Amino acid sequence: MVEFAPLSVPWERRLQTLAVLQWVFSFLFLAQICTVVFIGLLFTKFWFLTVLYAIWWYLDWDKPWQGGRSIQFVRRSIVWKYMKDYFPVSLVKTAELDPSRNYLAGFHPHGVLAAGAFTSLCTESTGFSTLFPGIHPHLMMLSLWFRAPFFRDYIMAGGLVASDKESVDHLLSRKEGGNLLAIIIGGSKEALDAQPGAYRLLLQNRKGFVKLALMHGAALVPIFSFGENELFDQMSNPPGSWLRWVQNHLQSVMGISLPLFHGRGVFQYSFGLLPYRRPITTVVGKPIEVRKILRPSQEEVDHLHQRYIKELCNLFEAHKLKFNIPIDQHLEFC
Repeated sequence: MVEFAPLSVPWERRLQTLAVLQWVFSFLFLAQICTVVFIGLLFTKFWFLTVLYAIWWYLDWDKPWQGGRSIQFVRRSIVWKYMKDYFPVSLVKTAELDPSRNYLAGFHPHGVLAAGAFTSLCTESTGFSTLFPGIHPHLMMLSLWFRAPFFRDYIMAGGLVASDKESVDHLLSRKEGGNLLAIIIGGSKEALDAQPGAYRLLLQNRKGFVKLALMHGAALVPIFSFGENELFDQMSNPPGSWLRWVQNHLQSVMGISLPLFHGRGVFQYSFGLLPYRRPITTVVGKPIEVRKILRPSQEEVDHLHQRYIKELCNLFEAHKLKFNIPIDQHLEFC
């Protein structure tokens, strides 16, 4: 039976819903719409707009791999304040970050749409710059999305950069420091495990980020977002099922995963593409010191990888009881 929202919902909550609606719409459909508009304008009297943008695009092509183009006006938009209050989302600091240094952060888990990562790192709604003064956050996103006209500029404005080695090299090589580059380690494939109550992370064999940290001498920062996997329900797809097989195959071909998820709607609470109103708490752990090794051995990479997993587990165990996670629940790695 469909549970409809009451007519007496306060305007504040309606604005929160609207803010989240535009965010979900943007990340599911805006890139495709921007591409259609870019091509469609060629067949109208406004064809010159496409030509002008194409010239700009050509000249600016490498920007997503060169630190992006964060715009504070966009990051501080009131829209993100309403989005933050919808869940709500909060950011927790457990240690200081030295603004004279660069950091490589691992973000866990991915969730379905990475709402916690976006809100905490790509907007100022949770007060990142106040908690970590002098630190400029960047979040990596699939390079595919930076090939969509107009959309690329929109996502760069929040601090998103392309998920390639060139981005890492550019940001972590800045001698002035003050950069935090976050990578959602499990990537889009981990979204297929984003079920309520699930704490399964795709990390066991993902060591590339550790090698990059060693090559640049960048401290590793574990980040865990409690509540991220609670935002949507997903069709049952355990490893070995036919649905997971299809999803894994599509992910290997397209580079993006396709979780069959649902949440709530705008005017009812029973189904739809909006996330549930459930709190997200993103906890930033203490930095793991890393000694710079230009050509790290596999043994050195493995050692630091195990240390990172240990620190991530410690972070989870230290905070899990605050979020009603059973004492016998621990992180699982695959």
